[in-house]
Amino acid sequence: MQDYDASIYGEHIAEVYDEFYRQLFGADTEAAVECLATLAAGKGPILELAIGTGRVALPLAARGLEVHGIDASPAMVAKLRAKPGGERIPVTIGDFADVGVAGEYSLIFVVFNTFFALLTQEEQIRCFRNVAAHLTKNGVFVVEAFVPDLGRFDRNQRLAVEASDNDQVRIEASQHDPVNQHLQGKTIVLSERGVKFYPLKIRYAWPSELDLMARLAGLQLRDRWGGWRREQFSASSGSHVSVYGY
Repeated sequence: MQDYDASIYGEHIAEVYDEFYRQLFGADTEAAVECLATLAAGKGPILELAIGTGRVALPLAARGLEVHGIDASPAMVAKLRAKPGGERIPVTIGDFADVGVAGEYSLIFVVFNTFFALLTQEEQIRCFRNVAAHLTKNGVFVVEAFVPDLGRFDRNQRLAVEASDNDQVRIEASQHDPVNQHLQGKTIVLSERGVKFYPLKIRYAWPSELDLMARLAGLQLRDRWGGWRREQFSASSGSHVSVYGY
């Protein structure tokens, strides 16, 4: 994992990303699209950080919204381009912390814990600042992320079966570094076709830490929900959808 960078995750998992997501979290996509479309309605172009295979961007574009994207992985973007309508979405290849695009957006969003792919607090703060520079006056930045649950780890390690079906078993093997707030490891897929490894490294942040990053960028928390259906966020929430604006 020493050579891990922003593109590694996508380059390895692109071939199976959509399948993995449908199996684990498929019901969330429709709710995410509905919520984001409501936030963006009639307010101008929108930008997805780490657009990936277009799981969220393509349904938004199908609703008539002008969607742009950034992603570090050419393999993930190739999957997007191969889907109907994917060739019409402008995508910038690069580190999404740079927000390396021109113009302003009424909505900028990053989903499914992907903000944590930025591996230092400095990079995460830089992302907030660059997002703020590209938001319209009434624009919002939406972050979907998990709430850290350190109880998942035993002596800072975790080995768990994520899924098991007739032809494969998917295992999570990860390590926790509480000093740097890093989680790193691999999803291991065992099947008759052999063994596949999908590496992942992230730097998690608590909701209150994200709020402070937003304040450093001149933004403030407008709403926080326990999910895309705008459920109440509480001490028992395992994830959050946070909306930041000026």
